[in-house]
Amino acid sequence: MDFSLNTNLDALVANYYLKQTNSGISQALLQLSTGLKINSPADNPTGFIAATGYQTQVDGMNQAISNIQSSVNMVKTAASAVTQITTLVQSIHTSALDAQSNPANAAVDQASIQSALQSLNNIAGNTSYGSTNLLNGTAGTTASVLNSSDVSAATIGGTFGGGTTQTGNATITVTTAAVAATVTGSVSYAGTSSTFSASGTVTINGQNITVTAGETVQTFLSAANTISNQTGISASLNSGKIVLTQQNQGANFAISESDSAGAILAAGNSTSVSGVNAVASVSASTLINGAISTQSVTFTGGKNSGDSGLLLSDSNGNQILLTNAGNSTSTTNVSALNISSNPSQFQIGANAGQTASFSFQNMGASALGTNVYFGQSLNSINVTTPSGAANAVSIANAALTQTTNYAAQLGSFQTNVLTATQNYLSNSVSNITASISNIMDVNVAQESTTLANLQLQQQSGIQALYTANNMGALYLKLLP
Repeated sequence: MDFSLNTNLDALVANYYLKQTNSGISQALLQLSTGLKINSPADNPTGFIAATGYQTQVDGMNQAISNIQSSVNMVKTAASAVTQITTLVQSIHTSALDAQSNPANAAVDQASIQSALQSLNNIAGNTSYGSTNLLNGTAGTTASVLNSSDVSAATIGGTFGGGTTQTGNATITVTTAAVAATVTGSVSYAGTSSTFSASGTVTINGQNITVTAGETVQTFLSAANTISNQTGISASLNSGKIVLTQQNQGANFAISESDSAGAILAAGNSTSVSGVNAVASVSASTLINGAISTQSVTFTGGKNSGDSGLLLSDSNGNQILLTNAGNSTSTTNVSALNISSNPSQFQIGANAGQTASFSFQNMGASALGTNVYFGQSLNSINVTTPSGAANAVSIANAALTQTTNYAAQLGSFQTNVLTATQNYLSNSVSNITASISNIMDVNVAQESTTLANLQLQQQSGIQALYTANNMGALYLKLLP
């Protein structure tokens, strides 16, 4: 073997590989001490970029989860207040029923109602979450009537036509007019002074009227109209025939009549007739998939039990109450409402545009029960008169429907939007974190084995370098 006194090649080679081994040991110790196999971009540039991107996504999702929890707390605050408002409306309804049944208690009942209204308005006006008022109408969508000759009242929420309701005017076109149920008798009379030829009973919507032979038509008409508050039916003589007319329009209000006296129909005959609900197309601006467009939605009258055929609703709970003048197919493309939309926005995702909106409705007494009688609301009821008590019951019923439906909307938004998204994000965070771990985390068992092998190589390298450094001394012994 050749040997040079100037250059010890064997030592240089041994030193090079020993440095490589020491570098490997340092890297293994760093990974085991930090628990990461990528401690700097130089360790794995591609993996570092991927892991950093995933971590950014996880951080955004965790913030979104925190945002959603705050949103859930806001909705719960509103829902709790609405529950109390519903209880107060139930109390008002009970007092109205008592005043209707016991007029002597009307003054006491009215005082009780006023107390409940004061408490209700206090809750609606002061319920807030941070600086956001939740139930006074400022954090939601409201509708004001532009054409009071055709529309008497309207309630428009945050969802319209499958999108988010936008500020602007809404137009209405009535395609089917509501019709009140009517029964026209088959027996003819010369006038109201004509008399009946037979005795018997006429039953109208479950209420019996006794007819006596020789009794005048006018006597019967008066008797029928006296109990109209129970039957909902008015009676008149038109073109020589007795006509029964439902006081309320729509399919929810029928006339059931049977006649054993032959006063209206032939003796022994009976009939049952229902009214017709109004149908209209309502057009308004809505936001769908980031684009604002005008959507036309079908509103149908009498959707809920007890609703008039003039009270039109869509699938999202929006309502419009037509006037008698507006209840006509000549009501076409009428600019009827002005919608003001200011829904609360919730960031429910890690990226821009991943938001949800919800309109917190006005739960004040002046905004409840407005879709029954023109110009009346829960705030205006007065049970000190028989007609006022009867109206109060209907208004309270409508207000109760509003509050319970709104409570259901709050619950649906919390469960189907906020909580569902929160669960989805939590699951996504777990899966993406697993991907980050797969890229970044060190395999301790594998790296410990690698370290042991490197340490063995280090000992061998040190021995080899020692031997190479001492080779010169051995060759010098050959010199004389």
